[in-house]
Amino acid sequence: MRTRLVGFLFVVGMAVVGTAVAGLNANWSTHATGSLEVPPRDTSAQGQAIFHLSNDASQLEYKLIASNIENVVASHIHVGVAGVNGPIGVFLYGTVAPGAGRTDGVLAEGTITAADFIGPLAGMSVADLVRLMDSGGAYVNVHTNDGVGATNTGPGDFPGGEIRGDIK
Repeated sequence: MRTRLVGFLFVVGMAVVGTAVAGLNANWSTHATGSLEVPPRDTSAQGQAIFHLSNDASQLEYKLIASNIENVVASHIHVGVAGVNGPIGVFLYGTVAPGAGRTDGVLAEGTITAADFIGPLAGMSVADLVRLMDSGGAYVNVHTNDGVGATNTGPGDFPGGEIRGDIK
């Protein structure tokens, strides 16, 4: 019995050490607001993105929640540090037609794998994205478009991004 207990504790200890050595966080979240966009946006829209890494580190489950926002057309994870715009790395939502109206609640949820990566993440692993997220090198933003005339005319019409949250 004692041998089994020692063996069990050894396996559990190795799992804990392996996780610590890998340095992989298992959960991330961000609160998205217009003030974090570059340039900042005057909007009452807000969002929350939550990410959870699978046990085998091969996929990220996510949930994207948005409220007080009009005409969402897309949302992505972008590669870039706080205060700097960067290229799209992963689609979270869309692209959909402009002018869809108000959103309050879960905008999107799903699972991200390396097969979903585009742009600077193409050919990389989920572990590479995790390292970017851990180091402050990734953010989520939500793009809006009313589909009428000029762009960037106010809330609901910021195709470059209305709200942003730097992933931590």
